[in-house]
Amino acid sequence: MEDRKFLEALFAAAVKAADPLTGIRRHLPQPPKNGRTVVIGAGKGAAQMAAALESVWSGQLSGLVVTRYGYGCQTRDIEIIEASHPVPNTAGLVAGKRLMEAISDLSEDDLVIALICGGGSALLPAPPDSLMLDDEIALNEALLASGAPISAMNVVRKHLSTIKGGRLAAATKARVVSLIVSDIPGDNPAFVASGPTIPDGTTRHDALAIVEQYGLKLPKAMIAHLQSPAADAPRPDDPVFSRHEYYVIASAAVSLEAAAEVARTHGIAPYILSDSVEGEARDVALVHAAIAREVALRGRPFAKPAVLLSGGETTVTLRSKGGRGGRNGEFALALALAVDGHEVTALAADTDGIDGSETNAGAFVDGTTARRLRAAGLDGRKLLDANDSFSGFFAIGDLFATGPTGTNVNDFRAILIR
Repeated sequence: MEDRKFLEALFAAAVKAADPLTGIRRHLPQPPKNGRTVVIGAGKGAAQMAAALESVWSGQLSGLVVTRYGYGCQTRDIEIIEASHPVPNTAGLVAGKRLMEAISDLSEDDLVIALICGGGSALLPAPPDSLMLDDEIALNEALLASGAPISAMNVVRKHLSTIKGGRLAAATKARVVSLIVSDIPGDNPAFVASGPTIPDGTTRHDALAIVEQYGLKLPKAMIAHLQSPAADAPRPDDPVFSRHEYYVIASAAVSLEAAAEVARTHGIAPYILSDSVEGEARDVALVHAAIAREVALRGRPFAKPAVLLSGGETTVTLRSKGGRGGRNGEFALALALAVDGHEVTALAADTDGIDGSETNAGAFVDGTTARRLRAAGLDGRKLLDANDSFSGFFAIGDLFATGPTGTNVNDFRAILIR
């Protein structure tokens, strides 16, 4: 099999393993005996999760979920709302209010099924009364440009929200069962989509410390809110959560194992480096490249042929405005520069099908990528410094595009050494 087709097959296996239907069927709650079932949800795969739930649910249900523009699908009873990602907008603001309204008048006899996956943080803007949507947009942009890990971003987000940090689930008397597709390193359910239905033990003081650590320039009203008790989120031991349950139904770990099995069937030894890689994308690329070069040149620590697999969520600290591309493109470009001239082929892509704000999932690279960029009149190092990986890969035809996949277990990286 041609190398890029092989890598595509691994990606396809990873995405298939994250199909929410399998996990939903395994953790399907029993319908309430005397009450209603209402579905709520948010994330880039929320519409597909809703359709999967409908396909296996035997009773009546209603509800609504919010997903990214262009990520909707056909459903029977659950309404699909589309809003902006990664920058929040008014549609998301309205959606969040409607989710709250859908469950606020339910009783203890009712059941809420919450379908949560990555992307929900931006899709559910809900600023406190002292703040506006523009403030939340500014917060989101500052966090995305900071280089902070997703776990730190979500600590700040959930203390500047009226829906995140368990507040959505706390708004109902009904029992809540959360079904979660994790895109978070370590699979902490409270950090997926900033945990609208799952509380955690972080505090507003933790959020303030993160603001200081990463030098976030936030509006004064935001800082004032974080300094006030109004920012306190519900605690995990709050009695309101005593009847609630949650299940992580898909994750990067399961997806990487599926990709590894496909590699074995093609006679390539797979090595999963980690399913929870964090850090600056270009720095993570240098570590991966060093291992790949060692395998290529010296056959250690793994014998050839081998494929190195990893997942998790890297970050990008913006060094320039106007650049195009996401964290997987940034990783791929840095990797290409570091394996220039070596017999290495790699794919870095987001399992939801969209890398950052562009239309591609990620990019392919090999030992000729840097040379082909130069032949096209482009300097890979300058592109990297400008956070403009998309332009480079577009110019040489190495973008990897899949369209929305319907799930999201975050980054997928595969590096093949023949």
